[in-house]
Amino acid sequence: MNTQRWMSTQFFTFFMTWGIFLPYWSGWMIYTKGITVSEASVIMSFGLVARGLSTLFAFPYLSERFSSKALLNVAGMGTLLAILCYIPADSFTSLLVVTIVLHVFYPTLMPALDTAAGVLVQSKQLRHYGRSRQWGSIGFISIGMVLTIFTGILGDEVIFWALLLGMIGFVALGFMNAPVILTSKPKIEPTEKVGMLKLFRIKHFSIVLVIVILLQAAHATYYNYGYIFLQDIHAPVYLIGVMINIAVIAEIIFFSMADKRFEKFSVGSLLTLSALGSTLRWILVFTFPNVIVFCLAQTLHAFSFAMGHYAFMKYLIKNIPHAQIPKAQGVYSALALSWSTAVFTIFGGFLYEIEPRYAFIGMIVCTIPAMLIALAYRKLEHKKEVLVSV
Repeated sequence: MNTQRWMSTQFFTFFMTWGIFLPYWSGWMIYTKGITVSEASVIMSFGLVARGLSTLFAFPYLSERFSSKALLNVAGMGTLLAILCYIPADSFTSLLVVTIVLHVFYPTLMPALDTAAGVLVQSKQLRHYGRSRQWGSIGFISIGMVLTIFTGILGDEVIFWALLLGMIGFVALGFMNAPVILTSKPKIEPTEKVGMLKLFRIKHFSIVLVIVILLQAAHATYYNYGYIFLQDIHAPVYLIGVMINIAVIAEIIFFSMADKRFEKFSVGSLLTLSALGSTLRWILVFTFPNVIVFCLAQTLHAFSFAMGHYAFMKYLIKNIPHAQIPKAQGVYSALALSWSTAVFTIFGGFLYEIEPRYAFIGMIVCTIPAMLIALAYRKLEHKKEVLVSV
């Protein structure tokens, strides 16, 4: 199996499970375990805190001592065991404990896969990051379409069994042959062993990180309450999966053309467009709380998520040394994909119980500052280009 196909397969199988967990898990706990929306928000927020600690400290530490393939296999098996622990869990406390354990292992797979992709691109073994990453989006959307049918027929209980089967598949495929560079223990020279704080001395890393933290935090309401919001606005149950996956279709289209269409766009320009699209997305959902507009707003996921993530990966590949990539991914996953989302999950849950629409418009407290900072960063990039040309 060639490197491009191997990376695509890994993205596909992981995001197929993520397509079950991300949009449906809070709803599954609410409807099958009998907890409230506020309890679900607390549980998921604590899970995100655990995710941040795992990806910020444990993942970079272990990345210096074990191969990427070994980390993917261990994280996959740990996730599988944690999912099985949900079977006997039937109280708020037990669900909280199991969710924390799950978040130690499961979300670590995301920075592990992106780190592997970054290493392969830098070593010239992976030609197109976007082309492989789009298969992750295809996996996400394909399971959503199938799950919609089964939840309509069998109810929300099927969500758990789908995630369990998906993770069994991921673990099984994890034992396939991988590129040699990913099966070898990292060889880091003593001079390359630097602390995580060194990352923040890399030019503009702090600015880019702040922007993507804000951009990713703005998805907290959508990720955790989008499923139940669609039910609140009386979307047909059998079409909810399709509506959720409109966002992923937009994501697939973006990643399929990103390497060619946006090659000449600066990181600052991409981040600015991402923030603009995100702001428009949440304003539309708030202003027009109906199924048609929600579906139209879903297409802006190509900007709010995909473009922001692609911009960070573009900055990382161009500016971060090979030995520092796991640390950069750990910081990104902890701060942008975990802790900031945890804070705004609680904030969104508070607003949702007042009025569901408020939870979406509340996210512009992230997107507008992100847009202003991105515009300022874009100017810095432009000045640098002018100086270089002179």
